Amino acid sequence: MSLESYMNQVGQQAREASRALAKASTQQKNRALFAMAQALEDARPHLMEENAKDIKNGKEKGLDAALLDRLLLDDARIDGMINGLKQVASLPDPIGEVSNMVYLPSGIQRGQMRVPLGVIGIIYESRPNVTIDAASLCLKSGNATILRGGSEAFYSNQAIAGAVKAGIVEAGLPENAVQVLNTTDREAVGKLITMPEFVDVIVPRGGKGLIERISQDARVPVIKHLDGNCHVYIDDEADLDKAFAIALNAKTRRYGVCNAMESLLVHQSILNAILPRLVTAYQDKGVALVGCEAIRAIYSNIEPATEEDWYTEYLAPKLSIKVVSNIDEAIAHINHYGSHHTDAIVSNNYAKTRAFMTEVDSSSVMVNASTSFADGFEYGFGAEIGISTDKIHARGPVGLLGLTSQKYVVLGDGHTRDN
Repeated sequence: MSLESYMNQVGQQAREASRALAKASTQQKNRALFAMAQALEDARPHLMEENAKDIKNGKEKGLDAALLDRLLLDDARIDGMINGLKQVASLPDPIGEVSNMVYLPSGIQRGQMRVPLGVIGIIYESRPNVTIDAASLCLKSGNATILRGGSEAFYSNQAIAGAVKAGIVEAGLPENAVQVLNTTDREAVGKLITMPEFVDVIVPRGGKGLIERISQDARVPVIKHLDGNCHVYIDDEADLDKAFAIALNAKTRRYGVCNAMESLLVHQSILNAILPRLVTAYQDKGVALVGCEAIRAIYSNIEPATEEDWYTEYLAPKLSIKVVSNIDEAIAHINHYGSHHTDAIVSNNYAKTRAFMTEVDSSSVMVNASTSFADGFEYGFGAEIGISTDKIHARGPVGLLGLTSQKYVVLGDGHTRDN
């Protein structure tokens, strides 16, 4: 079968499955999610065997440590996938919810009903657990989905796909409700994003280059997450112990994730009080530091930060540090260089934290908390399909509601319009 024929078949199957999913009961969808969780548990040894193939291939291809970390499936991450399925099952089902119902002067009632988007195409790289996040959220929100993982995770994704299909079939839902493409042909992506007759929205997850290409070439709407150039600003009225813990966690918890801090901004008046402690901690963990002139005046062994550094999402043990004179300078820097993903302030001044929340133009803004919390699971969504830096249709971690739309419903009792 040619690639075009295969993709058309996948698209047709997804469209048909979406119609069945749109009317599936909450009980039926939850039954599928719990069955998927059990299938993952039963397949745990097989998942790790297949993941080992991907890790081996990745090392042979020279993938860096951060990418290999994103690729790894160990017991803890498999547990996370299983728990994520159960948490999504426990969430309220948004489909069919009617809100804003009001009587109008004509006598009719007008409201809005929550409905699925239809068929969602998801393109992602490296992290095989995204397969479960995407499958669970799409299923619970009544959407069929077509998943195209990166070639570096091919064996892992196919193994996960087997468990997903087993759970779906056990619950009596269409087996094509979730389809993981079984080809590594890059042309499959080009076809997937140009099938508006079968696909209603595309969600890309990956490097900036991939997402820009998809946004440019797609013929269907795209919910995009460009990059995670996240900041932490330590204010002159911060609790320094809290600031130390937050700034260290935001950078070193995991390097290869989009909510990791990439630039640290420090108020000039507390530089000597907080910086030595942080620099030592970062260097002990092997984080390469670059800084502005004020930083290098204190630490001559720190490399100078270039203009490009302030724009860069490193996804690696590297950090840019800048000294600012006040909160306005910090906000201006973030809005200019940031990617509108997640930014944090550490301060005990209420007025400053309110100003930061209001003026920083990002999808998530943290006050006295690590940027690491920008995550669908941590937000109580069960999982996320991505973190959108768009302002339309969804923004921030995209959970169940982000995968739905609304339609107007009108209730009458023989009402007719006269004028």
